[in-house]
Amino acid sequence: MRIKKQYGILENVEIIDIADEGKAVGRYDEMVVFVIGAVPGDIVDVKVTKSKRNYIEGKAINFHKYSDDRTIPFCRHFGTCGGCKWQYLNYEKQLYYKQKQVQDCLQRLAKVETEGILMPIRPSENIKYYRNKLEYTFSCYRWLTDEDMQEPSEDRNMNALGFHIPGRFDKVLDIEECFLQSEPSNAIRLSVKEFALKNNLEFFDLRKQTGFLRNIIIRTNLAGEVMIIVSFFHDDDTWRNAVLEHISENFPEVTSLMYVINDKCNDVITDMEIQCYKGNPYIMETMGTLKFKIGPVSFFQTNSLQGYELYKIVADFAALKGNEIVYDLYTGTGTIANFIAASAEKVVGVEYVPSAVADAFENSKINNISNTMFYAGDLAKVLNASFVAENGVPDVIITDPPRNGMHKDVVMQILEISPEKIVYVSCNPSTQARDIELLKGEYEMTRSQPVDMFPHTQHVENVVLLEKKKIV
Repeated sequence: MRIKKQYGILENVEIIDIADEGKAVGRYDEMVVFVIGAVPGDIVDVKVTKSKRNYIEGKAINFHKYSDDRTIPFCRHFGTCGGCKWQYLNYEKQLYYKQKQVQDCLQRLAKVETEGILMPIRPSENIKYYRNKLEYTFSCYRWLTDEDMQEPSEDRNMNALGFHIPGRFDKVLDIEECFLQSEPSNAIRLSVKEFALKNNLEFFDLRKQTGFLRNIIIRTNLAGEVMIIVSFFHDDDTWRNAVLEHISENFPEVTSLMYVINDKCNDVITDMEIQCYKGNPYIMETMGTLKFKIGPVSFFQTNSLQGYELYKIVADFAALKGNEIVYDLYTGTGTIANFIAASAEKVVGVEYVPSAVADAFENSKINNISNTMFYAGDLAKVLNASFVAENGVPDVIITDPPRNGMHKDVVMQILEISPEKIVYVSCNPSTQARDIELLKGEYEMTRSQPVDMFPHTQHVENVVLLEKKKIV
């Protein structure tokens, strides 16, 4: 292997692994090379995009050998769209590298032994059409593909309804077909776009902060109900109602049709008043015998079937007998808390977002659950001695933090509380491993179960059981 320095190209790089972030890994002399667009077994030329003292980043531009583990991507937008980056890797190998990612993080960062503890990853039942929520963006800055560039510039329609291009905040890829969410998701998106173009409605201009149509969110449940939330940049009664009526008349599956007027500089609508135009202001999802109410901004696992498997693993690890006090940290809308409530004496959930806590109470009420209590606040401040005195010392703590893991103060508070068991659910094995390393002086990891929630991506969920060490 040699480098053509004048072109910034590495030649004949053999790809040998996949890193935590999902990028392929090769080596140049003693340097690590992170490569986009390759899989282990490929031999490629790499166009260098970044060169540091200890590593190089680049993109595969020429293939001398294709890996036996490669497969043909099924989506026409693959390689341009920022999602589903592992479509060219067969699913069995995707699972292998996700399992390896969890194992590497636990061994290297948490410095714990995984043999006999780390179980085989739980695959997703569906590897297409598994998401129950997608958000599409209207934009007048359509990303132009190589094919688009062949057209005369005056013939190009620059409006798009789709996903943001990675690293380009103002560019949106116009999506023709997406395999993440089942129908009528694609049909709704295409129909709304056609209606907007036919009536010359303005797509949002993020740079100038002008336009009419901004976003459309599509949420579905396993029963086939559909919620639509259309985000407009400004209000126009006539055309707002025309867009919503078009959806209502053409898609009877839509049981919840909502809209919001968002004139802010960002797309976040969790702090805004969302109006119900027609139908219910929610849809219901079922997990086992429980029902969960999902509003326009409610958090819910985006892979419903696999979310159910995840919660069953949490319940199995907790192994509740019926007389325990359980704390559910980062409870969100109380899904896990309500899921395990029948097996505990009391479940206490804590969540930062007040609206999520309101949903948690509502979900307990819907399911006639009376032994849950939920609090809103910053865990690092809420979880203190007076909180424990009021709610009781927990026998089990379940924690499901965001990607950046638990605040160090929360870890220290858990150590102070000293429950018999900790069930740690994580969407980021590296921060989970970091936190386990802080806990392992008092706890030992006895079980670990990776779960694939998002096929064709590098993301992996992992559930760990930590049990208090016995005093010898």
